[in-house]
Order: sequence, then structure tokens, then C-alpha cells
Amino acid sequence: MNRKLWFALNSVFIFGLLLAGWQIGVVALKVPAYILPGPDVVAKAVVTHLAALVQSLLLTAEAAAMGLAGSIVVGVLVSLMFAQWRWLRKLLFPYTILLQTVPIVAIAPLIIMWAGAGVYSVALITFIICLAPIIANTTQGLISVDENLVHLFVMHNASPLQVLFKLRLPHAMPSFFVGIRISAGIAVIGAIVGELFAGSNRVGEGGLGYTITYASSQLETDFLFALVFAATVLGFVFFFIGMFLEWYFLHNWHESSRSDVAE
Repeated sequence: MNRKLWFALNSVFIFGLLLAGWQIGVVALKVPAYILPGPDVVAKAVVTHLAALVQSLLLTAEAAAMGLAGSIVVGVLVSLMFAQWRWLRKLLFPYTILLQTVPIVAIAPLIIMWAGAGVYSVALITFIICLAPIIANTTQGLISVDENLVHLFVMHNASPLQVLFKLRLPHAMPSFFVGIRISAGIAVIGAIVGELFAGSNRVGEGGLGYTITYASSQLETDFLFALVFAATVLGFVFFFIGMFLEWYFLHNWHESSRSDVAE
């Protein structure tokens, strides 16, 4: 049997065992559904609230994608400048660490005042959370080129831009995709956190974070678990899209994405 198929079947089997253990534990311990619903109750909630789940999922996916895309564009541009001018990197790179320590809960009210409640505020919060990994990893890849290769390019009269785009940028691609994978994983988290504070500009409509707040206030625990499941699925989708893009662009020439090396 194909190794990847065998791995997938094992993963599905383990997931099934976890669900079975969850169901057996809830029934055996007679846990009330409002405290911990079983998988069957959560599945019924998914069917009952399917339309609301899909709408919330799409809104969160939109905000997360906008924030992630913006962080990739800005992060790469900043990294290229850092790689090109060492003095600028030494001056400003430490401040990018501040992006990872920004208390989103504290600045959410400011973002609401600046951008208004809704998807753009959520995308801005996601952008702030996702930007630092892109800058850190891409910059590290750009500046980690072997100096001998740089000297070889200079000996052949390569311009600084040619060194940047024909040597440093291809060399930085694996590190760049590591940053994308990290940011893709936290983009959904950033969007949901943003929606908890700036999630909707219309009453009754919002993304997963907004709907989680609503379900919690109504003590709809089964719906709350369904929303958490939807958020988990969305996070996996973003993460695997990042992995697919990494494989697509690197598997023909870089060892880290070659399936024969991985196996």
C-alpha cells in the first residue's frame, strides 16, 4: 500500500478512536450536554446551524486571507530592503519583534476607532499578527547566502539588484515558505481574536469569533463546539494550502520539499 495512503488511513483511524473515547466518556460519566456535549450532539448542531456556520466560516476565511496576503506582500518588501541595506536592518529589524508582543486585546479598541467594526478591522489585526514571522524568516533566508557565491556574482559584474533577485531571493524561498506556514497557522487565530472585539458591523452577522461570543452568551454549548470544529478545519485548510504552495514551488529543486528525500 502507498505510504502516504497508509499514513492518511492511520490518521483517520486515530481520529475515530478519539471521537469514540469522547462519546463513551460522556455517556459513561453522564456528563450533561450543556457542560460537555458528545460528538453526536455536536454533529446534530452542525446540521442544525449549517447555514450560520458556513456564513461565519466564509467571513472569517475572508478576513484571515486578507490579513495573511497583506502580511506576505509587506513582509517580503520589508525583508528585501533589510537584505539590501544592512544599516537599515540593524536599525529597524529589532522593532519587528514588537509586532509579536503587541497586546491585541489592548489595541483592538483603537483599531475599531480607526477602521470601524467589521472585516477590515479583523484583517488588520490578522495582518499585525502574521507580519513578524514573514519578515523574520524571509530576512534570515536573504542574508544567509554563502559569501563566496556573492563574490562570484560580483566578479561577473552582477549589479546589487541582480545579486538580490537572482541569488538571495531564490536562496531565501525555503525560509520564506516557513514563514508562510507559521503565519497561515496563526492567521485564523488572529481573525477569530479580532472578531471577538471588532467582528461585525451588522447585528446578528459576523465571523466565527463573533458567533462564538453569541453562542457562549446563549449557553449553546453544542453550537460552541461546532464553531470550534469549524475554526479548526479552517486552520487546517490554511496550513495545508501553505504546505502545498511550498511543495509546488520547491519540490523540483530543493531537498526540503522532495518527496523521495522525505521518505
